[in-house]
Amino acid sequence: MSVVTQIQPHRPGRFRVFIGRAFSRPSFVIGFTIIVMSIALALFPQIFAPYDPLAFDMTAIQQAPSLAHPFGTDNFGRDVLSRVIWAYRVDMQMALFATIFALTIGVTVGAFVGYYGGIADTIFGRCVDAIITFPFLVLVIAIVAVLGPGLVNMYIAITIVNWVYYARLTRAEIMTQKANDYAAAGRVLGYSDRRIIFRHLLPNAMSPIIVYWMTDMALAILLGSSLGYLGLGAQPPAAEWGVLISEGRNFLLTAWWMSLMPGLAIVLTGLGFSLLGDALADLLRPKGR
Repeated sequence: MSVVTQIQPHRPGRFRVFIGRAFSRPSFVIGFTIIVMSIALALFPQIFAPYDPLAFDMTAIQQAPSLAHPFGTDNFGRDVLSRVIWAYRVDMQMALFATIFALTIGVTVGAFVGYYGGIADTIFGRCVDAIITFPFLVLVIAIVAVLGPGLVNMYIAITIVNWVYYARLTRAEIMTQKANDYAAAGRVLGYSDRRIIFRHLLPNAMSPIIVYWMTDMALAILLGSSLGYLGLGAQPPAAEWGVLISEGRNFLLTAWWMSLMPGLAIVLTGLGFSLLGDALADLLRPKGR
């Protein structure tokens, strides 16, 4: 008697399926490539930068782009390409630290407020109304003006204002998720509120939050560069895109490359985050919605 063994077809895991779907989308591939390159430049600028970003060369003041200096030189003879590359470290740092604290605080507050509701939800609503009444940029500039210029104070100011947007989004998602049957089953089984929130509700609510975070990092770079341009963010002689644009604004007619090149870096990096966020929004969207 022969025994016939049925071989089950191999099914790839969810992660492999997700990766396959992701890299089949041009927007994800382009955005992912730009962000990976930006991270590499931020982590290892000394490898990619051809010159010292702070080294003066009075014999090469405001030279136009050439083979020796592909992005030209500034009014002190410093290589603009090297300064743009080293600025990746500061600006990618701004993209992370200007959003990660707001993300952590906002998601935590929004999760508890969305789950418990009641008086906590009322207080949260009044707090949100008080903050969003003022324009975002104006409020951040006002806080930085009080605390003083610098990156740390800029992170504090952005976190004070920005956490409410993450909290509001998280609250809405948690309120939607807690109406599902699995949340009720967790309560029936006697799970603690903390376990229901952080092990069941929040993981199912994170998709739109992650997508928003990607977009917010692009906005954080733009905001940080704006504050650097105004003298409230990174301070000279540090290489930061907003600072570089500010340094070149008086030479737009004679040395246009001083402001154009860091401006293109802002646009390219913001485009990378935006494309990556849009692709993730499509990939993480539940089917049938």
